[in-house]
Amino acid sequence: MSDNEQKSLVEFPCSFPIKIMGEKHPEFSDSILEAVREHAPDADKTSLVERHSSKGNYTGLTLTVNVENQEQLDNIYRALTSHPKVKVVL
Repeated sequence: MSDNEQKSLVEFPCSFPIKIMGEKHPEFSDSILEAVREHAPDADKTSLVERHSSKGNYTGLTLTVNVENQEQLDNIYRALTSHPKVKVVL
């Protein structure tokens, strides 16, 4: 393994849960799903769990995505962290 390569702790391909938090908005989950589908076309609403904060100001999503490699996962994270409605991605 070269100095530039890092060993991944994730074995690919796999189903990977991604947690996303943003301000409550009626189109939040649909816009997140659309952003993820650019990199994982098989992502669908059935793998999405939505929760609202106790005061109702924020929405938390857990989206389980089938990923083939680290590059695909990195691209999904980049798309989500640059999304205007997203506050946190884990």
